[in-house]
Amino acid sequence: MFLLRRPTEEQIRQFLFAEQHKPFSYPNPVPGGQPTPRGYTVDHNRIRLGAGREVFERGVEALKHWKMFNFAWLNLCWAEAPIETGTTVGVLARLPGFWSLNACRIVFVIDEEGEVRRYGFAYGTLPAHVERGEESFVIEWHSKDDSVWYDILAYSRPNHLLAKMGYPVTRLLQKRFARDSMKAMLSASGKPRS
Repeated sequence: MFLLRRPTEEQIRQFLFAEQHKPFSYPNPVPGGQPTPRGYTVDHNRIRLGAGREVFERGVEALKHWKMFNFAWLNLCWAEAPIETGTTVGVLARLPGFWSLNACRIVFVIDEEGEVRRYGFAYGTLPAHVERGEESFVIEWHSKDDSVWYDILAYSRPNHLLAKMGYPVTRLLQKRFARDSMKAMLSASGKPRS
């Protein structure tokens, strides 16, 4: 949804309430992931956060508190939302001359042990989102080399006429989001302050 002014907290709450039980806006969201539907653009970004259990645990805590959205032009509505299947959130972006408010719902949560310890989740778009698709945010700890990674995997395509008309701008914003999200997680999972 595109807006000329920043919505109030009450308007955001009403928006999320109206979206929370609507179906996903893309085909076949399933727990655990699925093959990318035809006609969707795939974006895969990852950054090494460091090494060891402490970095992994700080990364997981950052993810649980939505720190990957902790940058100036984007707000998560609301950062206290629990990371659990079915949670609906809003993503509010401040763009030149307007605001964009978009609704998403968590499709599945990942919490896996093994050679690669993984924690994260994926959320999918709801009808009042300018895009349609799914995006996952995962922290990985690799036992072979002790490395810790933040991984973002998304597939999307425009859902709103303005997003279709401004597709090159939409793609630039998606790349900007990935870059800023990786910086935010790198900062959030860094060494604790003394």
